[in-house]
Amino acid sequence: MKRIMIAGLLLLPAAAPANALAETLYVSNERGDSVSVIDAASGAVTATWAVGGRPRGITVSKDGRYIYLCASLDHAVQVIDRASGKLVAELPSGQDPEQFFLSRDGKTLFVANEDDAALTAIDLASRTVAFQVDVGGEPEGVAQSPDGRWVAVTSEEDNVVNWIDVAARAMVDETPTDLRPRHVEFTADGRQLWVAAEVGGTVQIIDTASRHVAETLRFTIPGIPDHRILPCGIRFTPDGRTAVIALGRADHVALVDVATRTVRAYVPVGKRVWHVAISADGTRAYAANGLSDTVSVIDLARGAAVRTIAVGAAPWGIVAAP
Repeated sequence: MKRIMIAGLLLLPAAAPANALAETLYVSNERGDSVSVIDAASGAVTATWAVGGRPRGITVSKDGRYIYLCASLDHAVQVIDRASGKLVAELPSGQDPEQFFLSRDGKTLFVANEDDAALTAIDLASRTVAFQVDVGGEPEGVAQSPDGRWVAVTSEEDNVVNWIDVAARAMVDETPTDLRPRHVEFTADGRQLWVAAEVGGTVQIIDTASRHVAETLRFTIPGIPDHRILPCGIRFTPDGRTAVIALGRADHVALVDVATRTVRAYVPVGKRVWHVAISADGTRAYAANGLSDTVSVIDLARGAAVRTIAVGAAPWGIVAAP
């Protein structure tokens, strides 16, 4: 087991990000039953949309027209017109949708339904359920492999990653993990699956060929007790070199060099950071701080938060789109 020590803290004064892309951020506010819409360049909240109960997972359609949103208490995935913020449709997702993954071809949503202990595949053209597969208890994290063959689903209750063969529409294997795996991300080459085990305090790296854990990463933050380090969201920068990892109640985001597995910075952000998004040019990360009701903007080159944006109550999910 590898215990990650800090490679170097960068203590830099805050400043507004320069040359920000013309991007928009969409933030699901879990206790606010809303989505905050943010202009990334200015940091201004340009709209707040009322949505379904307990919104969590959020993403943008491949054509950029729609926002897809898990409305957990409404037991539906909501389809929201991105231009107007109006509800277009509610998809039959199953009970208590937590997170989802938009398929590589943009045609299917793979949804983790916590109360059903199932993965639901929704055909977006017909807006119907294509198939459903039973998985472990309390599924949450979902990701599809770059080649489209596999969907990996975490089971928080059973402490495993379930492997779904998409063509066969069946679960064919499971990989034991540390306690309460919350999020999964494949590397761009598909050779590794990174798993955030929240209560275990670890990120585990699964070799996808063998479907076994090849390496376990732990984090040490000066002044922060281990029990507060609760890994949740993981995103990779577009060049694949950096993993940006939300560390929950540690109130920090870790910037991890993917090749060497070393932390080049621990970045202080708001309280109870849940999930992160990365700008298209890979220069910035955006962190949803669930107990601060804020989003932190992180300059990845400097390893520092440079702006804080007030949003709705309990921001949980976040996505950036051009």
